[in-house]
Amino acid sequence: MSYLPENMVQLGSRRNVMREIREYGLLRAREVGAENVLDFSLGNPSVLPPAQVNDTIRELLQAREADIHAYTSAQGDLEAREALAASLTRRFGMSYKADDLYFTVGAAAGLCCCFRALACSGDEFLLLAPYFTEYDIFVRENGGTPVVVPPDYATFQPDLQALEAAITHRTKALVVNSPNNPSGVVYSAETIQAMADLLRRKAAEYGHPIYLISDEPYRELVFAGFTAPWLPAYYDDTLVCYSYSKSLSLPGERIGYILVGEKVALRQEVYAAICGAGRALGYVNAPSLFQRVAAACDGLTADLTVYQTNRDLLYQGLTRLGYTCVEPGGTFYLFLKSPEPDANAFCKRAQGYDLLFPPADDFACPGWCRIAFCTGTDKVERALPIFENLAREYGLPAQA
Repeated sequence: MSYLPENMVQLGSRRNVMREIREYGLLRAREVGAENVLDFSLGNPSVLPPAQVNDTIRELLQAREADIHAYTSAQGDLEAREALAASLTRRFGMSYKADDLYFTVGAAAGLCCCFRALACSGDEFLLLAPYFTEYDIFVRENGGTPVVVPPDYATFQPDLQALEAAITHRTKALVVNSPNNPSGVVYSAETIQAMADLLRRKAAEYGHPIYLISDEPYRELVFAGFTAPWLPAYYDDTLVCYSYSKSLSLPGERIGYILVGEKVALRQEVYAAICGAGRALGYVNAPSLFQRVAAACDGLTADLTVYQTNRDLLYQGLTRLGYTCVEPGGTFYLFLKSPEPDANAFCKRAQGYDLLFPPADDFACPGWCRIAFCTGTDKVERALPIFENLAREYGLPAQA
């Protein structure tokens, strides 16, 4: 028997699959040159933050306020929360106030706070496949039991029949991530409405709230012809976990928030439990400077046009070559079906060409792969001939 918790040793000994591939790519770049490694593994934004971000940082620092780097209250600076609440009220047509908001160290910390706040012994949290690789870990390590719900593989919208079958009296919450990492799919308003109706019916049947945890780091990354619904408008018992990592291209600054609207069941207790979870997890407070930056820049985005360009090139190019792909409605990911049953083997073969992307086994969708196209367009253009070589090797029927 180990003297240390084995699950922690295992978690620390193995990075998630995207970061493992990223580390391989960095080592490979030393051997053959960075320009010769086409790395589509990690969802790291490739565009600069909007100018207002750096302008706001300069203004805050030049003001030389004594408390700009000091501790804030655990839930965040009051003025920043007031400004953010006003912005969300304007943007989404629902009334929010400062005490509905809890600033977090990114969306990951927000999710962990929600799971820790809600989970009682035996509680289940439903995860809609495909889902971000860390969800399972976040749920388990914060006291819950993850239950995986398979998608409708024809559309990668949630399979509502499978969802209904998965809901039991032990269900505490459903986790929704739309626009979705890794599939790029945006859940339609019709899908969201049907899920909300189902959750209301099941909550009434079991006599307790079923919360909807909406993980929204890609909310603004939506392509032409698609719209991402605001989930609290469809379902009262929604907790929103947001991050500015993608919209403002600030992944390393670790800033986000949890929104607990006034209509949420047991709202005061839920908010208090989230504060308690942040305390138990040792977060203290989110970065104080970036609380103010996020509040001042809420609703802005970096220049996202390169993602639309890359998405069009990649989706059209790969489908033309005979690959089966899911059309991305948002994010900067494309979901590609492996041309052989084992996606790990396909990714290894691509790796032989220094073309790097992960299999989707850890996203709960074996047989698929995720391509992160948050990169320069030239890299997408150089990758397509390699995908063409691979398509020939697998005998894929190219489209005219």
